[in-house]
Amino acid sequence: MLALLRFAAILAVAGGAVVIGLMVWPVGREPAAIALTGDVNRGAYLARASGCIACHTDITGGGAPLAGGAPLETAFGVFYPPNLTTDPDHGIGAWTVEDFAKAVRQGISPYGEPYFPTFTYPFYANFSDQEIADLWTAFQTVPPVPAPSPAHDVPFPVNQRWGLKLWRAVFLTRPETDPVDGRSTAWNRGRELVRGAAHCGACHTPRNLAGARSRAAAFAGNENLPGGGNAPSLLTADLRAKGWTVENLAFALRTGVMPDGDAFGGSMGEVVQGGTAFLTDADLTAMATYLLDSERPTP
Repeated sequence: MLALLRFAAILAVAGGAVVIGLMVWPVGREPAAIALTGDVNRGAYLARASGCIACHTDITGGGAPLAGGAPLETAFGVFYPPNLTTDPDHGIGAWTVEDFAKAVRQGISPYGEPYFPTFTYPFYANFSDQEIADLWTAFQTVPPVPAPSPAHDVPFPVNQRWGLKLWRAVFLTRPETDPVDGRSTAWNRGRELVRGAAHCGACHTPRNLAGARSRAAAFAGNENLPGGGNAPSLLTADLRAKGWTVENLAFALRTGVMPDGDAFGGSMGEVVQGGTAFLTDADLTAMATYLLDSERPTP
């Protein structure tokens, strides 16, 4: 019995050491200084394409732009997109452009804490310094809203952010957005948007028990979206079987109107309203071109 107690004590001490080690283990890397001049119009466009306004604005609740989004009800608890206005206390007004770069591309806060993956930072990892500078310049024009967004309502142990360090080590990958030789400019632009900024796979890919995207089923659809919604398959064969063409898909991303005359509802309606409706015809056509390519590699 004494030996068992000693063994249990050793395990407890070892387990505690592992936890403490994870808590103090730094993640991410310090970004190099960004001294580029940003373009406010390019930044605003990229913010729309990336869903910043759609996610961080509580449209149904009448919230101010980027002052915090509507709650995301998930199997892990309720998450609240934070205030991204220039308020120095409750928003990002006290950040530097390097803080912003680290948050957007790495999912790490200015305090070194990992963000929950409800923030779609895994899709933004390939943003260039110029794109970060453009985004940052655009965000500097947002009026401050001196109000905090609600704290996440998630239970133990999900609320222990140090556990996300393990999650990141196992599941975090860079998006596949680099141009592919032999493909058209439109196809590569569509790939960049679909797999990067527009983060289509965040909703249209099923998740495993840890909340990570199932790479083997990329774009195969998701029946368990936050709030109980679902996202259909974006696999080319499935899209074509439902009558989607490059033309009507680009039109739907602009207007929200589907080929049968019905309109997107739920979260996809919000994506159009706050994001894709503002994209150029060329970019919408590029996204549709990529998605409807029967030779598109998936995942």
